[in-house]
Amino acid sequence: MTAGSDEFDAFYAATAKRLVATVYAVTGDLGEAEDAVQEAYVRAWQRWDKVAAGGDPLPWVRTVAVRLAISTWRRTRNRLRAHFRHGLPTDVPGLSEDRVALVGALAELNSEQRQAVVLHHLLDLPVEEVARETGVSSGAVRTRLHRARRILGERLADTTLGAEREGSVHHG
Repeated sequence: MTAGSDEFDAFYAATAKRLVATVYAVTGDLGEAEDAVQEAYVRAWQRWDKVAAGGDPLPWVRTVAVRLAISTWRRTRNRLRAHFRHGLPTDVPGLSEDRVALVGALAELNSEQRQAVVLHHLLDLPVEEVARETGVSSGAVRTRLHRARRILGERLADTTLGAEREGSVHHG
């Protein structure tokens, strides 16, 4: 093994799991997230000297993975819309109702809004970093975040109210 190979292996081991979680939050599809992340790491390995020379390679790999996932997501948008129209599966083991509601709410955002929310709120990246990674202005990121927060707030409030109503129907 070479030093570059060891360096890449350590980078992969330290970042892959969280990157899959990030891309999953953007897409709402674990399989697509895993595929996009795997492809991004393959692309990073193919040009590792260049990617690693720029400092932290994670933003590069994350950007590639998110772009790949969004591209796949756009091609399968109609399938996803039909899936979410019929509701998220409620018998998924290990998922809380809150998490199912959040994934459903994220699915209602457009891909640009979802990406901004995940990068800013889940990864705690500053607006300026989100702008660099997505190739848009800081103002555009702020607008996406504002609109996304409004949609998420409405959707999650509707979910909470619906759960409260169901509880009163069943228990009242």
